[in-house]
Amino acid sequence: MYKNLAATLVAACFFSSVFSQTPPAQAPLKAAWVYVAPLTDAGWVRQHDEGRKAVEAALGSQVKTSYVENVPEGADAERVIRDLATQGNHIIFTPSFGYMEPTLRVARDFPNVRFESITGYKTAPNVSTANARYYEGRYLAGIAAGRMTTTNVAGYVAGFPIPEVVQGINAFTLGMRSVNPRAQVKVVWLNAWFDPPRERDAAMVLMNQDADVLAFHTGSNAVMIAAQERGKMAVAYHSDMRKVAPDAQIAAVTHQWGNYYTQRVQAARDGSWASGNFWGGVREGMIRVDGFGAKVPQAVVAQVNAAQKAIGAGKLQPFAAPAKQDIVDNEGRILIPKGTKLTDAQILSMNVLVSGVQGKIAK
Repeated sequence: MYKNLAATLVAACFFSSVFSQTPPAQAPLKAAWVYVAPLTDAGWVRQHDEGRKAVEAALGSQVKTSYVENVPEGADAERVIRDLATQGNHIIFTPSFGYMEPTLRVARDFPNVRFESITGYKTAPNVSTANARYYEGRYLAGIAAGRMTTTNVAGYVAGFPIPEVVQGINAFTLGMRSVNPRAQVKVVWLNAWFDPPRERDAAMVLMNQDADVLAFHTGSNAVMIAAQERGKMAVAYHSDMRKVAPDAQIAAVTHQWGNYYTQRVQAARDGSWASGNFWGGVREGMIRVDGFGAKVPQAVVAQVNAAQKAIGAGKLQPFAAPAKQDIVDNEGRILIPKGTKLTDAQILSMNVLVSGVQGKIAK
């Protein structure tokens, strides 16, 4: 009798424990980022880190994030990415074009880790790619620059001669010339993403060549600071830079990575992550032109905002030729026949400069 009673009590305790116990919480997913330059108050790296912070804010205890900053492209990048995979990160974001090949090499050795090659174009079963249509923001900034210039000369400090940068130069020029047909754009190539002293020197050279409006595709705020010091104007890139250039900033082309990063981390967590190639712009909320300076007339602000709305609605495309006019390159060859537009494939492989740009693509 007592033996049966003891067995009953043990069984009761067992089933009570099973049905009353809270299921164990899922461990946080580990997500890591690799940054090509130092993390500063503004710029390329800052915007990606704002995206990382957005992931933390959205997912809370479900995720644990980390980052490594100032990692050069090449062998150092591969070493850092491999270390992060070894440390048990479930998803690793590598936002720099030169990280593409190192990411692919590491991914082959860690098939259970997801990798996101930001600005890359090569995929694998566990490597996805993503980029933003930066050129849409460039076109809008060109409209503002074309309205604000008095010398009809803009300067452009460019990083590397890859299609993404060429797209930006061309879109900026087309935007300027859509409101100011006499506008010219002078380019200085750096073959570097982040080199503040050289970025500043390039800005000075361009301003000495009559450029009263500057744009740039590099990673620091050096061009903005130079414009502020010289009493010129500039378009901020990546981030709003009015903090260092309150008088110089015309507007800012800002990159918004928070939603994309959050969606991808959540997909890695719930098992729905899949390799792909995403390219988002104004419509998807990844590119935004805002942060207009106090000196910019409201009519210019309204014109840019109207164009931004049209791009978001698909009614305005920077690389579309008017019905009665070809768009030609700066050597006179037809680039976009009248009444047509470039395909995504053509935009992604862009390797010529449009009419209005002085100079050639650096080798």
